[in-house]
Amino acid sequence: MCVGRNDHRIRPTRRGGWTMIGDALETVKQNLIYVVVGSLFAGLAAGQVVGPATRSLLKQAVLPALLVMIYPMMINLDVQEIFQIRNHLRAIALGLVVNFVIAPAVAVGLAQLFFAGDPYYAVGLYLIALIPTSGMTAAWTGLAGGDLENALVAIAVNLIVAVFVLPPYLSVLVGDAVGFDPAALYRQLATVVVIPMVAGNLTRRWLLHRYDTAGFKRLKPKLGGFSSVGVMVIVFIAMTMQSGSILAAPVASALVIVPLVAFYALILTTGAAIGRTLLDNAQSVALVYATSMRSLSVALAIAAAPGFPPAEAVLPIALAYLIQPTLGAVYMHYRRDIVGQDRGLMEAVRSWAATR
Repeated sequence: MCVGRNDHRIRPTRRGGWTMIGDALETVKQNLIYVVVGSLFAGLAAGQVVGPATRSLLKQAVLPALLVMIYPMMINLDVQEIFQIRNHLRAIALGLVVNFVIAPAVAVGLAQLFFAGDPYYAVGLYLIALIPTSGMTAAWTGLAGGDLENALVAIAVNLIVAVFVLPPYLSVLVGDAVGFDPAALYRQLATVVVIPMVAGNLTRRWLLHRYDTAGFKRLKPKLGGFSSVGVMVIVFIAMTMQSGSILAAPVASALVIVPLVAFYALILTTGAAIGRTLLDNAQSVALVYATSMRSLSVALAIAAAPGFPPAEAVLPIALAYLIQPTLGAVYMHYRRDIVGQDRGLMEAVRSWAATR
């Protein structure tokens, strides 16, 4: 009887503990912008005081942190959505043109304009440009009233295409400027993208079998939280390791955000113009988010992976975490509060100001 009572007392505590952990993970995910900013500044500060032994430990922590970041994200990714491509062929094809023709061209122009003397930061911009879509593509599409199935298909298709086109693109774009080795990048892609994608898909199937669809949906925010913790750790490690070079030219490092804002603005307006001209309303929204949202976690994983030469490439990707969610929210409110209510921009601004 005593044993039974003790068991009864322990179980709620365990459930309570897991609930607290789950709540903490969801909080990290919901406040990812602030988490990234905090990790960035904490890493820059730590890099000024840590010694060689600590740096060595941080290097050893990179690969585990990458897996914490990527693996849960891949569990949330449903690669089987790719089989629905025939139902969204026109929208997906337009998205591929924007993502793998227009976006790289825009990135090259901005890199030549802003990063002519620093190819390492240019690599960060190229990784952002060449790895489109993220889990937020679907989330923002749904919030803005777009075609959600279209967005899910776009996520699967674009990530798979990116795995194959990234090494040849980077070979052409950066060449020998950073000691780039395409074979090494293929190995890194296998380690931080392909293997986690396969493992994540198998785990997803097991979870769906174990908990059914409703139970899996309850787990998804926790998985996103784990991935966000990985982002936090990777940004901290990368900024710690590169603190000296970044703070040696603080103004130039801060100005990295300027071409990033220009890139996102140009891609969003391009996607919106193409969608408005060639697609229906719901598909147009999906196209905008499938082209303006980038897979920053995958880009960060590649830039931070052991053996990838320009570790400075992490800085533009970390700063992009500040821009991308803001952009998604602005366009969502534009679709809901202006287009959805058939109002002009100035009318919406006046209405917003009147409530403040």
